[in-house]
Amino acid sequence: MSATIKDVAKAAGVSVATVSRVLNNNANVSEGTALLVNNTIKELGYSPNFLGRNLRKCETNVILAIIPSAEHTFYSEILRGMQVKAAELGYDILISTSNSNETTEQHLLNMLYNRTVDAVILLGTRLSAETLSDLNNKYCVTLCCERVENADLVTVTVDDCAAAFDAVTCLIKKGHRNIGMISTQGNALSSKDREKGYRDALEYNGIEIREDYIYRGSYDYRDGGYAVEQFMKLDKKPTAIFAVSDMLAAGAVNKAIKLGLNVGSEFSIIGFDNLFLCEIVRPSISTIEQSCYLIGSIAVEKTIANLATPHKYSGRFIIDHKLILRQSTGD
Repeated sequence: MSATIKDVAKAAGVSVATVSRVLNNNANVSEGTALLVNNTIKELGYSPNFLGRNLRKCETNVILAIIPSAEHTFYSEILRGMQVKAAELGYDILISTSNSNETTEQHLLNMLYNRTVDAVILLGTRLSAETLSDLNNKYCVTLCCERVENADLVTVTVDDCAAAFDAVTCLIKKGHRNIGMISTQGNALSSKDREKGYRDALEYNGIEIREDYIYRGSYDYRDGGYAVEQFMKLDKKPTAIFAVSDMLAAGAVNKAIKLGLNVGSEFSIIGFDNLFLCEIVRPSISTIEQSCYLIGSIAVEKTIANLATPHKYSGRFIIDHKLILRQSTGD
């Protein structure tokens, strides 16, 4: 049979509590006693049951990250930022997918209720502000990428409204006044905030807001193409487009080229996220860059900080954005 902590204590001539203090690097143990206990542990081949110890302390050092979909490469850099920061702080990240389904999301949250994980980070959610606030009051929950109005928990995002305002203002400065927008349906506040930024930029520059210049679909690449087709049927066609994601912008670029439009000169397109594809497609795509890696890193850092205090912080952290200009706007 393998050695137990009691065996170590007996062989070293100390109490079980002293062995436990040594294992936990407790400062209240003399250097000589710590050396004696550690040598005894090696001699007996004792292996501490850290899992059992963590469960008794109701700690797992694991954070669950729930993503809405595994199909979008947008999440990969956020998750990488999470994993690197978590490893630095002695935690692991467990990743699962909700498929944007509230029932699935609630099922995954059982891992929080039964203490299989210490905390949850949601990269988008179907849950209400009231539900999220209540969850964070009882456990530890963080939002990143997407915000939920009036939810009382840490949220890490860019300022979507300001970023969209900058993108549309750029198009206006390039001489465009007929600017379309490709957005999404549903309740995602990021898309709504980006639409507000689009409208604010037009209004600020004295440009009429036309509802037929706004297309709402899904985040699917093909919807970017459908939007361009719809815009080209209008009597007064847009000469530029702001899309709420790079995938939509890429779909728009592809369809515009098929329709014979000269993207980058007579027709400009700006996306959002700065995915890798923006650099490798031709023409390359202008976009708003949000530091996905930093979003993930800060979300983990603030989550772990909240785990360590009974007085959880519940504010919003705004990550800087950057306008990246490429061939799709003639740059």
